[in-house]
Amino acid sequence: QVQLVESGGGDVQAGGSLRLSCAASGIEFNIHRMGWYRQAPGRQREMVATASSGGTTNYGDSVKGRFTISRDNAKNTVYLQMDSLKPEDTAVYYCHAHNMWRTAVQYWGQGTQVTVSS
Repeated sequence: QVQLVESGGGDVQAGGSLRLSCAASGIEFNIHRMGWYRQAPGRQREMVATASSGGTTNYGDSVKGRFTISRDNAKNTVYLQMDSLKPEDTAVYYCHAHNMWRTAVQYWGQGTQVTVSS
C-alpha cells in the first residue's frame, strides 16, 4: 500500500517560513522523482519543485530563490523549505512521486493547506 503523508502546513504571515515534509511508504523511494505541486482555489495544479534521487532539482518560476526542495533517501522523505512567503503562495500543497522506471506510475499525497496572510 502506497502512502505519501504530508505535514507542516499551516497559517503564516507574509515574509514568514514553513517547512513541509512528505514521508513515503510502499514505494521504492530511490527510483521515484519526488515533487511538490500546489493548487489554489479556481486555479490549475502547478509544479512547485521536483527532486530526482540523484539530486537534480527543478523549480517553478514563481518560487525560484524562495523555496528549496530536498530529499533524504535514507528516510524516504522529501522536504520543501518555503521562505519569504507571499499571499499568492496560499494553496493546497501536494506531494508527488513519479516512478522513473515505469513513467505511467505516479502517486499523490492527500495535500496540506498553506495559508499566507498579508
